[in-house]
Amino acid sequence: MKKFYYLSTCDTCKRILSELGLPEDFAKQDIKTEPITAADLEALRERAGSYEALFSKRARLYKERGLKNQTLSEPDYQNLILEHYTFLKRPVTVLGDRIFIGNAAKTVAATQEALHS
Repeated sequence: MKKFYYLSTCDTCKRILSELGLPEDFAKQDIKTEPITAADLEALRERAGSYEALFSKRARLYKERGLKNQTLSEPDYQNLILEHYTFLKRPVTVLGDRIFIGNAAKTVAATQEALHS
């Protein structure tokens, strides 16, 4: 599988998408207009090792709902990601059995290296 999950209204996602220069055979999914499915999320969790690894603690809703003061379980992370796109840490790039999550410079560099090696 070759897939890029992103938010089209996010300038950081757009910049990273441009920098990566993804090959034509990559599927791109704007998670705002095409919400992630439970099956897709499960496939991502299998690669990432946990739902927590896919969860954005920088999301505005995370703070607004006071979630940082709660102890969240794996099912909580799963349900929150499925409930609202903002809870998925982005972008997420899937390249075969490898997954790259988030916008940290070293993550983007690792994604770039994996794509072009």
